[in-house]
Amino acid sequence: MSVSECRIIELPKISDPRGNLTFVEGQNHIPFDIKRVYYLYDVPGGESRAAHGHKALHQLMIAMSGSFSVLLDDGKQKKEFHLNRSYYGLYIPPMIWRDLYNFSSGSVCMVLASEKYDESDYFRNYDDFLKVSQS
Repeated sequence: MSVSECRIIELPKISDPRGNLTFVEGQNHIPFDIKRVYYLYDVPGGESRAAHGHKALHQLMIAMSGSFSVLLDDGKQKKEFHLNRSYYGLYIPPMIWRDLYNFSSGSVCMVLASEKYDESDYFRNYDDFLKVSQS
């Protein structure tokens, strides 16, 4: 996989004076079925999160509140995204290293994942990720 496959997906937004509604359907708006949802919140200013890669997992990251930046790396090139709208999701395929940083106060990052948690799917060490991604 390459960072060129990572992209912002604009999700449906139903506008209403009483409040907007956005929804996500697996295999419709995103190219995978959703098997897990988790979210990051209360990240202190100046802290970063993630710093890992996945062997097989597909993800969609959404800034539900506030904003944060995501640096993606396929071992050959890097690409940066800034997420700050709850109707935009960042699609991340397998074999991409990700670093999340620059969290605004009160930000919430929701992640939709293609699989249930499996520690064996993670690259926790960047050098190990590079060995596999560049082979």
